[in-house]
Amino acid sequence: MNTPLAGIRILAVEQFGAGPFGTLFFADLGADVIKIEDPASGGDVARSVPPGVVGTSSLYFETFNRGKRSIAIDLKNQHGRVVFERLVKDADAVFNNLRGDQPDRLGLTYASLGRFNPKIVCVSLSAYGRNGPRAFEPGYDALVQAEAGWAAMTGEPGGPPIKSGLSMVDYAAGLTAAFGMLAGITSARSSGIGGDVDTSLYSTAISMLSYPATWALSAGVPSIRQPMSAHPSIVPFQFFKTADGYIAVACAKEKFFESLVRLAGLDSVATDPRFGNFSSRLIHRAELLAILEIRIAEERTSDWVGRLRGEVPCAPVRSMDEALDVDELKQRSMFVEYEQAELGTVRTVGSPLEFDGFEPVYKAGPEFGADRMAILTEHGYSPMQIDDLAAQGAFGAPAI
Repeated sequence: MNTPLAGIRILAVEQFGAGPFGTLFFADLGADVIKIEDPASGGDVARSVPPGVVGTSSLYFETFNRGKRSIAIDLKNQHGRVVFERLVKDADAVFNNLRGDQPDRLGLTYASLGRFNPKIVCVSLSAYGRNGPRAFEPGYDALVQAEAGWAAMTGEPGGPPIKSGLSMVDYAAGLTAAFGMLAGITSARSSGIGGDVDTSLYSTAISMLSYPATWALSAGVPSIRQPMSAHPSIVPFQFFKTADGYIAVACAKEKFFESLVRLAGLDSVATDPRFGNFSSRLIHRAELLAILEIRIAEERTSDWVGRLRGEVPCAPVRSMDEALDVDELKQRSMFVEYEQAELGTVRTVGSPLEFDGFEPVYKAGPEFGADRMAILTEHGYSPMQIDDLAAQGAFGAPAI
């Protein structure tokens, strides 16, 4: 089987959501992702996030860490440090999503690790970056959504600022870091020289302001909330209330608007010069929506979807439970089911990437430190040497 990322090894000093989400893509595509976990804290904090916590595992942890391996190493212990540096010699990348000032303190940068492996790529994903006055600050998705302007852009006009229902800054930053890591590895394999790759939750969130940022910076156009999650300039491109729920309609081309009013039986709208193009519809947004809202509210969501689908981009507004239809997930090769020793059967969603000749094999996430013997044996340690290192505190305080 063609495994896209076979032969890539990543040492991941990671925790919680953003970082593990990024390296999950590597694990799903066949890379060897080794979690370097802190023995003093019991490893990745995600192991203790409810619901579904059993032993050193949780459903939250499984979501971000399936298919990875785990070894507990005390990076502040001189013997643990030597073990880590030996692992670096055979790795492609060292990834961390620690606070911005920690990579330098823990020696996770190219300046510290390049002498052991000139091709090593050292990736840092922090809240506010490794440099600058905020490097020492911890940060989380909700804080960044608030500060980067996302929450103020979201919700109904006049309402409170709204955070996304999903941790979108975490996910976007994890993917940004993963892309940077893959680019770094590709470059290092070509040039023989690695280096540092840095990104942050905040920088990622700011970058994703995208075209509203261009409008604001170039033309002073503010971002103003619109009712029903409407697009700021394309009309209609929003949710509408139906007789029994809601439907999303996106008329991003003139032909879609023409089809919408035709299929809705709104002949007068089709010939009204106020609604003849993107610009005029934006100017007369309120008048157009007043007509469409009344008409669309007359019929059920399923009726509108049946009538519009194939001619007008549309979708029913569904609950998460409705979206997680198992038959639909299986049809898209997105349904994942496997056994985990402590949790039993884990069911979740899979990778959104499809490659010819490759199908992911999903496996349980690692128990805390469970792969020590296998990983160290692969790197030339004997069982006696591993026992000696354990006694010297390389893997945490030795048992008394």
